Amino acid sequence: MTTLPDVTVTVIVHNDAARLPRAVASVRAQTHRGLEIVISDDHSTDATPDVAAALAAKDDRIRVLRLEQNSGGCSAPRNRALEIARAPFLMFLDSDDELPPRAVELLLAAHRETEADFVMGAVERVRTDTGATSTWMAPLFGHRRTVRGIAEEPRMLFEPLSTNKMYRREFLDRHGLRFPEGLHYEDQLFSAQAYTLARAFTVITEPVYRWYIAPHAAREAATISNRRHLMSNVRDRIRIARLIDAFLAEQGVPAAVREEKDFKFLSHDFRLYAEDLPHREPAWVAGFAAETVPYLDGLCAAAHERLGRDERVVIGLLREGRYEEARLAARGLGHGVGPRRTVTDPARGRIYWGGTLPVGAAAREDLDVTELDPGGCRFGAARFRHEITGLVHAGAVVELAVRTYDPGLRLPLAPQPASLHLAPGGRRTTVPVRLDPAGRGVFEGTARLDLSAVALPVHGFWGVRHPVLEVTDGRTSSTGVLLAPTDFTPFEVAGPARHRITVEPEGHGAGRLQVRWRLAGTVGRLLAPVAQRGVARRVARALVRG
Repeated sequence: MTTLPDVTVTVIVHNDAARLPRAVASVRAQTHRGLEIVISDDHSTDATPDVAAALAAKDDRIRVLRLEQNSGGCSAPRNRALEIARAPFLMFLDSDDELPPRAVELLLAAHRETEADFVMGAVERVRTDTGATSTWMAPLFGHRRTVRGIAEEPRMLFEPLSTNKMYRREFLDRHGLRFPEGLHYEDQLFSAQAYTLARAFTVITEPVYRWYIAPHAAREAATISNRRHLMSNVRDRIRIARLIDAFLAEQGVPAAVREEKDFKFLSHDFRLYAEDLPHREPAWVAGFAAETVPYLDGLCAAAHERLGRDERVVIGLLREGRYEEARLAARGLGHGVGPRRTVTDPARGRIYWGGTLPVGAAAREDLDVTELDPGGCRFGAARFRHEITGLVHAGAVVELAVRTYDPGLRLPLAPQPASLHLAPGGRRTTVPVRLDPAGRGVFEGTARLDLSAVALPVHGFWGVRHPVLEVTDGRTSSTGVLLAPTDFTPFEVAGPARHRITVEPEGHGAGRLQVRWRLAGTVGRLLAPVAQRGVARRVARALVRG
């Protein structure tokens, strides 16, 4: 390369020989050609060095850097690449992701229009199992703007990625801004510092990064940020959060910025681990509480008050050392699921989650569900808790044993009519269920669902739906989700019209029960890319009829 490049794109890699060519190809294919590509290899032990060398031989814009020993993270390979980068603008790419073709062009054009210290764009998330796409933190990228200091828009702290941004080299060097080595979640600290130090940064609406997500990857193959089962992962996240706190205090940012950072930790970082609690062992939950509760106790009260009641209940149970109940509460996060029972404190006139009065003042605040009025709210808003206690299937016929908890004691001690609903593609199938009393505030019943007889649109259906259970008091009804068993093993059955149906718990553990439909064979392969983008109806109708 005889002229200096406009932009250096650093591609970090470790033992990823298979995907590195795709990442590098996405940079080589950029519409803006004045690039330098630095492949920064974190001392791979597979074929990555040979692959990197072969790529460099094809394009004189590519330089290869190999670390002498593995750093175990993303910071060191990025920092070493910064030392040799020659361009005035810098970007970062992970070897398992891609840049959309116009990413560099769009970001560089925005830089040339403003004096921003960095420019950032939207991130397209792609599921590797289904091909479904979504926009990461979409509300933050709804309109183009230049933000003149993080105090002007503190909510940007919710977007911690370093890979969807193009930085001025002069900005990074002026502040000595580098990635923290020896820690995971390095992007969070680096980005918080960049947001805080920048005099101005520009947000564009176009996607500039393609982030591939493997939701069902094996633990050993999961990305560093997804290894939440490791207690070291928890400690790193807490340590990074403390470093961010110290940096914000040192910079003297307004209280609104600190509150937003605290709220982001509670509603995003903590929430990720809370969703995993149902399938963690009690000893792990105890260790998790020991690591997190002291930090949570130091976050500002205003951030806690903004948090949803479901999350606050989990925090309160962890504070009280009620770890099994914390796992139970976490199963229904975000879906309006109530407790199995509640308890009233006659001295305070308050209603609390669970069967035990909380001891600590902070836990009382967290576990207080008086506002939900379990016994007096309108029936349609009643928070019943529907748990699947048994699940068997014979072919496509699935039999569910259901236990319903009525913490507000709304239902009379008599058999209750109920119904199970499943609605793929807007076509609802209803199955009657009879709930019989099984104790004070507890009812049990059985639902028999023939998945081969579930109504589907004429053009077929590709997607996920969650069965719900509807209970009625004779006049109005309350509909709630069905929580999957904690030990439930997913299974697949044949469905109608070339469909395959998978019955599974939502996510990685004991969340909602979900049913997944997909079209099999050649039809499915042809339909999948368009189905996931919501434009499959006309194509699918023709294929299924044929």
